Amino acid sequence: MFNSLSDRLTATFKNLRGKGKLTEADIDGTAREIRRALLDADVAVPVVREFIARIKARALGTEVAQALNPGQQVVKIVNEELVGILGGQTRQLEFAKQPPTIIMLAGLQGAGKTTLAGKLALHLKNQGHTPVLVACDLQRPNAVKQLQVGGERAGVPVYAPHPGVSSEAEAATGDPVAVAKDGLAHAKSKLHDVVIIDTAGRLGVDEELMRQAADIKAAVNAHETLFVIDAMIGQDAVNTAQAFNEGVNFTGVVLTKLDGDARGGAALSVASVTGKPVMYASTGEGLKDFEVFHPDRMARRILDMGDILSLIEQAEASWDKDEAAKMAQKFADQEDFTLEDFRAQMQQIKKMGSMKKLLGMMPGAAGMRQQLEQFDDSQLDRVEAIINSMTPHERNAPKIINGSRRARIARGSGVHVSEVNQLLERFGQAAKMMKKMASGGGMPDIPGMPGGGMPGMGAPGGGRKKAKAKGKKPKGKSGNPAKAAQQAREAELRRGQKQMDGSSFGAGAADLNAEELNLPKGFEKYLK
Repeated sequence: MFNSLSDRLTATFKNLRGKGKLTEADIDGTAREIRRALLDADVAVPVVREFIARIKARALGTEVAQALNPGQQVVKIVNEELVGILGGQTRQLEFAKQPPTIIMLAGLQGAGKTTLAGKLALHLKNQGHTPVLVACDLQRPNAVKQLQVGGERAGVPVYAPHPGVSSEAEAATGDPVAVAKDGLAHAKSKLHDVVIIDTAGRLGVDEELMRQAADIKAAVNAHETLFVIDAMIGQDAVNTAQAFNEGVNFTGVVLTKLDGDARGGAALSVASVTGKPVMYASTGEGLKDFEVFHPDRMARRILDMGDILSLIEQAEASWDKDEAAKMAQKFADQEDFTLEDFRAQMQQIKKMGSMKKLLGMMPGAAGMRQQLEQFDDSQLDRVEAIINSMTPHERNAPKIINGSRRARIARGSGVHVSEVNQLLERFGQAAKMMKKMASGGGMPDIPGMPGGGMPGMGAPGGGRKKAKAKGKKPKGKSGNPAKAAQQAREAELRRGQKQMDGSSFGAGAADLNAEELNLPKGFEKYLK
């Protein structure tokens, strides 16, 4: 979503690197480029104007002038101010002291409210709550059916006493306010601690939409009213947010379709304009493509600093602790790394979600965006299919996989033999690395890595030290004439002694000094 904005800001900050002092012209030029980047990303003009004013005020002060690295200090200021316009602090749901907690979703038609209802229900269910979905969108065709399907996929019950309409030709019937009241009573009788109400939307803001949303909120006395907004809506996002804030006084914002390729900067303006925090973000079509919105982490993503904390949280939520402990013990016991282990680790990674998204959270991801776009997540499925086509014995003893076995595995997994060969080759390298690290030998010599014997990277076995020693300057002559003459006589005597000794190594025993050689005790006798 914010790739274009991230690229523009990253390019702007590159011009500040290496400067020991920033002039007023440097800061003005940087502020100008940031302003253009934000405006091109559809961030609201009043927000941009205030944002740039704060940055310039701080950048021209002592905060930057006295910094050891002024360029990095400017980046730090932009990061902090960006966190500010995104809402500042992370805002979590506030649950009612006396359950159930009532959450109402409001927004325009097409913003993704119904899909989000299922995602939010699954998120709360995974936290130990017992949510129920209430279908109050009786206007959009098949909205009730969509909510029922989403609830079924999330494993959350849906209260839907009215089927709604099935086509545009049907007139909307049923009372959504009455459905909301009955849904609340149903939740209390079934001891659900969270009620999520999906309401109807319109293609645009109108009086009927606002009146219906306000009536539902008043009828159930909602504890949280979440305004769901399409992050791709453009500049109209601010006007829509202000209208809903005045109409239903929402308590938080949810951004949907953050995985789109639109500029999306207008969504960054909502928190600043309305004063209401962004609480959640939807990043895809899957039920698990949903995350808590952290302003500081989103700011770091936009500035291409990465989001390691979110990456760790996803790993902790999806990683099988028993499997991780089993793998760690196997690693400690220096057991062989098999294709069974390889498949298990790959399955754990797949649980974390799309590899593109995971790699996009790494610092410096903007520099490899082209490679990330070309990455095909289905490759993991192909690799798993190849391993599944092997027998248990082949997975545990890959060395027995000969040509005929490889051909059979390729036919069973629907791939070419070359892909099987590539997998086995990569696996062999990974197994070798694991074995070397488990034995305490550190990283093995990998082509292309420092110390791996590659040209220009230094040779193994202390090649750099030898090269350095080779270029050592010979000891110069003394400035004292008498001492210089003595040095010349000693050198002449040494050359004569070498010729008399006829040593194959070019040095005689008389040349060797035991003290200088630092030999073990008792070895001096071999020099006599």
